[in-house]
Amino acid sequence: MISAQVKQLRAVLARHKGEPVETPPLSGPDQNGTLAGGALKDALAGWQKERLPSPGVLAEYERATRLFSELHGDLPITQIKRSHARSFREALQDMPRHRFGPLLQMSLPELAEWGRKHPEVQRIATPTLNKLLGGVQTIALWARDKGMVPEDLPWSDPFSRMRLKEDPSDRDAFTVTELNLLFAATVFTKGERPTPGRGEAAFWLPLLSLYSGARRSELAGLRANDVQEIEHVPCFTFIEDKKVGKRLKTATAVRTVPIHPQLITLGWLQHVDGVRRRAGATAWLFPEISPQVRGGLTKWFSRYLRSVGITDHSKVFHSFRHTFKDALRAAGVPEDLNDALAGQKNSSVGRSYGAKQKSGAKDIVRRFGMPRLRDAVHGVKFEGLKLSKVKHLQS
Repeated sequence: MISAQVKQLRAVLARHKGEPVETPPLSGPDQNGTLAGGALKDALAGWQKERLPSPGVLAEYERATRLFSELHGDLPITQIKRSHARSFREALQDMPRHRFGPLLQMSLPELAEWGRKHPEVQRIATPTLNKLLGGVQTIALWARDKGMVPEDLPWSDPFSRMRLKEDPSDRDAFTVTELNLLFAATVFTKGERPTPGRGEAAFWLPLLSLYSGARRSELAGLRANDVQEIEHVPCFTFIEDKKVGKRLKTATAVRTVPIHPQLITLGWLQHVDGVRRRAGATAWLFPEISPQVRGGLTKWFSRYLRSVGITDHSKVFHSFRHTFKDALRAAGVPEDLNDALAGQKNSSVGRSYGAKQKSGAKDIVRRFGMPRLRDAVHGVKFEGLKLSKVKHLQS
């Protein structure tokens, strides 16, 4: 301690004489209130322990903080400034989208330098860039809220207003011609189950999304007891269960949606009953893509669309959701009910009046009534859609 004090005094004298002296880094308190580095990796570990994220979400945040640390080192939260956030964003803007060979082993600074030398190469998409910025931002703000930044230390969110403006989504609804191309493919007519398609998910998820408007992640998180009768109507119930990593995108995504008769005709309820008998009421209906498993079938599905002749790149899995909402409009379903069934927030002022929305999946039933929900979903029709050869051949 005496040696450190002498060293400090010598540095002060040197600075008074005009010599450049490096300022030692600040240290913030850890979660126990003691002095510690309060580094980004420590914050990530604390956030993970508290939030219990799904494997997919954890992988995203780990990647974001790893890339940031490759550029700046494992900085204490107190030392992360707007200049760090800005240079991180600039490096990501030079990062190539497709990485192969030696690029797979490169750090972010190396990737950014390679990207600058190859301006013709496609960069990562803006939504991906913003997601990486948001990942580090979330961890840093969690650390601040948990006391890793001293209250008397001036520190504000260095990532605020750093995200880039995203272009409007170019995703589009499927045409009936495209749907007929898809559902004539061997996955739906011959019982084919490609390994990347993750078992029964390859068959059921496109059909379920088409006739329910549900997001891919919502369907992947279904368990057997999420399919149940409510007022004698078979329904999906989309709910959260953070203990098992089951999360929904927004609060309005918690909802009940009647099951379309076409899905019942195709054997959906029999499939659910089979899972329930074999594995129990809490079993995942699609264990290969459940929230407890990393990865999904989005990339495979996009490739599968192209392989069956749907070459329009605005058509992706999310297009089923657009198609369902368009079908509700064609059936004359009011926009507030349309949004409620899709788990979207309606910005109309009138929606704020009347009975207040609660958080339970059955709140939508209380607000609209099961007869209206049933009639809305049952009114979804796709004129010219041919599903006569679609067969669920797996037990």
